[in-house]
Amino acid sequence: MSLNRSEKEAVINDVTGLAAKAQTLVMAEYRGITVADMTKLRSSARSNGVSLSVLKNTLARRAVAGSGFEVASDLMTGPLIYGFSVDAVAAARVVADFSKTNDKLVIRGGAYGGKALDVNGVKQLASIPSKEVLLAQLLGLMQSPISRTARVLAAIAEKKGGGASQEAPAEAVAA
Repeated sequence: MSLNRSEKEAVINDVTGLAAKAQTLVMAEYRGITVADMTKLRSSARSNGVSLSVLKNTLARRAVAGSGFEVASDLMTGPLIYGFSVDAVAAARVVADFSKTNDKLVIRGGAYGGKALDVNGVKQLASIPSKEVLLAQLLGLMQSPISRTARVLAAIAEKKGGGASQEAPAEAVAA
């Protein structure tokens, strides 16, 4: 079913709005995927804050024109599903994880930071830990020297405290 002009403009406006907020675009060919598998993919995407859309490629090209995702316009051929995410790695992770279990979803490429990504670029982006994990690792690194110092000081205090409690009665007797 073809769209009339106003419907096409609405699609372009919606996708332009998604592209304006998003950091990452991932494109994958979905030829041969069952409806049940596509539903699983969309559910996974929703839970990770990724907007997945099946779009006409000409409308997608028009929607990303002038944005940082325009560099991926030449990859927009064939039946593609487009994933936009505000989180830099969420779209790449959702599509890459799903493609590991379903060989019919073929990653085509994407864009991040105004640069086009090939298949390996999308997979590398997907392998980066999430922001929360990176922050937890950073906090652990920052806490490590402090906690070690606290443990050493506690061990020294315990050692001195143990010796002082044995000497205290002797001093009290001498006084």
